[in-house]
Amino acid sequence: MNRFPLHRLAAATLAGLAGLAATASLALDIKGLSKDVQPCDDFYAFVNANWEAATELPPSRARIGSFEQLRQANDELLNHALKELADKPALQTTPGLKLIAAYYASGMDEAAIEARGLSSVTPLLNRIAGLQRREDLPTLIALLNRSGVAAPIGYSVQPDRKDTRRNVLALTQSGLGLPDRDDYFRDDERTRGLKTAYRGYARTLLSGAGLPAGDAELDAVYAFETRLAEVSRERARMRDPNGNYNPMTPAELATAAPGLDWTGYLAVLTAGAKQPQRLLVGQPEFATRVAQLAAETPLDVWRSYLALRALDATAPRLPKTFANASFEYRGKAITGLQAPAPRNEDVIRQIGGQYGTEPVALALGELFVARAFSPEAQKRSLQLVEDVRAAMKERIEKLDWMTASTKAKAQDKLARMQPMIGAPAKWPQFEGLQLSANDYAGNWLKVALWHSGQQMKDLDAPVERDRWRTSPHIVNAFAGGLNQITFPAGILQPPFFSASADDATNYGGIGMVIGHEITHHFDDSGRNFDAGGSLTDWWTPEDAAGYKARADKVAERYAAISPLPGYNINGRLTLGENISDISGLPIAFEGLQRALKRSGTADKKVDGYTPAQRFFISNALVWRTKVRTEFLINQLRTDSHSPAKYRVLTPMSNTPYFGQAFSCKAGSAMVAKDPLTVW
Repeated sequence: MNRFPLHRLAAATLAGLAGLAATASLALDIKGLSKDVQPCDDFYAFVNANWEAATELPPSRARIGSFEQLRQANDELLNHALKELADKPALQTTPGLKLIAAYYASGMDEAAIEARGLSSVTPLLNRIAGLQRREDLPTLIALLNRSGVAAPIGYSVQPDRKDTRRNVLALTQSGLGLPDRDDYFRDDERTRGLKTAYRGYARTLLSGAGLPAGDAELDAVYAFETRLAEVSRERARMRDPNGNYNPMTPAELATAAPGLDWTGYLAVLTAGAKQPQRLLVGQPEFATRVAQLAAETPLDVWRSYLALRALDATAPRLPKTFANASFEYRGKAITGLQAPAPRNEDVIRQIGGQYGTEPVALALGELFVARAFSPEAQKRSLQLVEDVRAAMKERIEKLDWMTASTKAKAQDKLARMQPMIGAPAKWPQFEGLQLSANDYAGNWLKVALWHSGQQMKDLDAPVERDRWRTSPHIVNAFAGGLNQITFPAGILQPPFFSASADDATNYGGIGMVIGHEITHHFDDSGRNFDAGGSLTDWWTPEDAAGYKARADKVAERYAAISPLPGYNINGRLTLGENISDISGLPIAFEGLQRALKRSGTADKKVDGYTPAQRFFISNALVWRTKVRTEFLINQLRTDSHSPAKYRVLTPMSNTPYFGQAFSCKAGSAMVAKDPLTVW
């Protein structure tokens, strides 16, 4: 078990977090429950309607709720800690802390950002402007890839899905400016507005850099991206692990996608490593189209397109002309924001990324964990994981539709699942990376280039199964591709979890998250991977058919839900998340029963509610969310998660435990007529 030193929080940080912790860890928000809605009619409204009615969305928020409030609290903690690092350089005792202090300072120094202008990205823009020969295009695309610009191809070095002992180079579709490939072909009012906003954004970026940005240039770039969109796979298809696993040799790629010198591209991309003799091409038809465009499209169109993608990638770190344009498009037009987030939050998000996967995000995690996660919290979290895992084991054993041979392999996979809790045992040293306290965009480019070098080292090395791939400060959890489940310290906080909270509260909060992540390894995509995390068909044909029939019912049920008039949930895109919600909730409830049996408190009421009732109340509180319409539309079109309201209503109405807890009668809205079950 990892041990982490606990440092004293700054007084301001404690003050900023006190309100959230007090209300979340000591008691559930029982006083906010509705007196006008019955639990069996609409449990989400019963728990959250009063909060939603009383809550105003700040101009700088596209949504607000338990996840966002905790993220803001974590960011506030980091903000004070980062200021402390800047004021007291002696506290910068590790390479990660030194890096993060400089990176954060550069993001907060708006005067330095304005003074530098485009100087940090000018060398990249000059390389693009210097494209005069078609033969130089492969090298240029590879250089942009290594600089953090995935256009029109994205790449990564990752464990081979069919042999997770080794790392492999993977290429994937990328490079579109609109939120979704379908937006290039939709013709509704919402999409027309997005297209207009995107055109204005592109014009501002290109003209701001002194590049041609007339109608002719913008039309050509849009037509170029449309041709990419034509062969980009829909988001639901991108969830198919087998369909997106296409191993090739470089020679086979050259044959499948003629028109671009793939050997030259790979030589520059993998510089510093041995040339790969085998790589994964996620979407071969996309690679073919890129090669066609490389051979046919005028170079001036390529220059405009690549410059736009480079400026788009760096815009939030550039002077206000560019940063404001990025907000107007990505913040206001896409998600409905009326004002930018506070500067410190934006800088932390730019450094760490939405999921804590940016190259130096772990340095933020190092700072966070030292101040906000105790050994006791880690110990109790592990107990929750084991209780929920034991409940899943029992459910697998009791399945009446699965044969014994498949059950045995499912049980082996579950037993070998690796929990990653809190934070890594040791922190990265970031060898060879140095950052400046006054060059925000330059730091981003340095980090991208450094990270590319690190990935190429991985290409020659075995897979490190204990490596953390997300920062511990993140309010999220993950089911990793190596049969891992990861619960960062950032989410092991109130209202999801508290070492001082009662079991019902914790199992309804983080317990359901644990059940959800465990189930991800058995959802329609995750079930294709074996106990070692490799893509292997371990199912008998009859069991696979039985699973598919149940999964299809889940997809159909959710596809019938209309959160907004004219907008339904995409049942196929959200299928993995929905299966994990529907199965994760009862598994967590069964895990709670194990904890209550140990403590002998199964019948103990708190505030008049039984542990079973408190479990469901806690879960609904975790999912309370208020969103802007623009954000919700974008979520329904592009996100693999269903809206929060239906992450309460549908899973709860499909488990008998809820109806039993609140004595709901058959025919109640919260009692499904035909309950969905997968696991």
